[in-house]
Amino acid sequence: MTPAAVYAGRRARVLEAMGDDAALIIAAAPELRVGADGDVRYVPDAYLYWLTGYEEPGALLVLSRANPEGAFVLFVQPRDPERERWTGERGGVEAASAIFGADAAFAALALQERLPRMVGDASTLYARLDYGRPDVDALVIGLLGSGRRARPRRGKGPRTLTDPGALIDPLRRVKDEHEIQHIREAARITVAALHDAAGLIRPGAGEWEIEAALDGGFRRRGAWGSAFPTIVALGKNATTLHYVRNSERLRADELLLIDTGARADMYCADISRTFPVSGRFTPEQRELYDVVLAAHDAAILAAAPGHTVNDVHMAALRALVGGLCDMRFVSGNPAELIAQADAWKAFYPHRTSHWLGLDVHDVGDYVEAGGDVVLRPGMVLTVEPGLYIAPDTVSGPPSLRGTGIRIEDDVLVTIDGREVLTADLPADADGAAALMA
Repeated sequence: MTPAAVYAGRRARVLEAMGDDAALIIAAAPELRVGADGDVRYVPDAYLYWLTGYEEPGALLVLSRANPEGAFVLFVQPRDPERERWTGERGGVEAASAIFGADAAFAALALQERLPRMVGDASTLYARLDYGRPDVDALVIGLLGSGRRARPRRGKGPRTLTDPGALIDPLRRVKDEHEIQHIREAARITVAALHDAAGLIRPGAGEWEIEAALDGGFRRRGAWGSAFPTIVALGKNATTLHYVRNSERLRADELLLIDTGARADMYCADISRTFPVSGRFTPEQRELYDVVLAAHDAAILAAAPGHTVNDVHMAALRALVGGLCDMRFVSGNPAELIAQADAWKAFYPHRTSHWLGLDVHDVGDYVEAGGDVVLRPGMVLTVEPGLYIAPDTVSGPPSLRGTGIRIEDDVLVTIDGREVLTADLPADADGAAALMA
């Protein structure tokens, strides 16, 4: 199936779910500037991209069966030769129809005039507010006001505003083959770059050197770049979950936590590994590492059809709390302590999994009206248990104070169970140390 057919199929599913009396509006953010005239590399809006494949900034999508201009309309930035001299060629209005298959395409400047005519008769508007487009916010609010005034006499006009995620998130949560292929490639690139970067881990190296090696490895292999700011955290830095300063030099006998992922063809990977800077874990470090590894392995086994993301989390939590008891960080009966978050939350403050796709923390609820969302083939999620021993911890082995360990892999739920997309990167302690050789 061609990419154009993939996007057309997604739009057809959304239009079918919307029905005949609704309109969907997705507005992409404008470009970001740094300083007077510095452009930040643009990341396309994930919703708009999922429906169209369109990557240029500031676009707006309209889907509606009732639109007289066509069911699929794009408003885009027009060609600007002077601007393109500085930032590169763009397709403009012509490409929106010729390449991306829009039934109609217009310059963004026509939005205020044309959008009300396109969606003004729909009863339900699927649109986002407060998403970086105040011009679109004003139009949507104006459409709701116009609908309230017109509906009593015309029987038409917007009366309901709904987040587009109500339609799209459940569809994006289950990946199609096109998406799985791209996530698999992002995972492959990330694994390869981590293989290279691990060889640079040594006393005296800078956290920033490892970060640079990873980012360069992603780009060298054809990725867009990093899917999120790379975390390279030595010792106590790893107890800050999203540490991104990456400004310290590595010291022997401490652990280095790396959390990184490539973005390839807009899809993300997300992997964490923890390494001994000296090349060998101390006995206490190895014991703590093996607790996290046991949680990682148990959670991956739970990532299967018919289970839930909470089942995955609980499988990890049972292993972590048991290990915390064995190492005397907490005391009590592990089965009873699990229900007492105050006992272990300081050591494990986050959940075990999140969805993965066009966004690192991809869209899709984990809990719905009927309870926890059940895993289905095609869902992709991370499995990332960890333990974080703050410097001021008063329990457990003193040598582990200021230590963070996280082991994370990307998992595709399959008909038979699961596929670990990042399995080529060893997760066990001996494998982590061997990568540094």
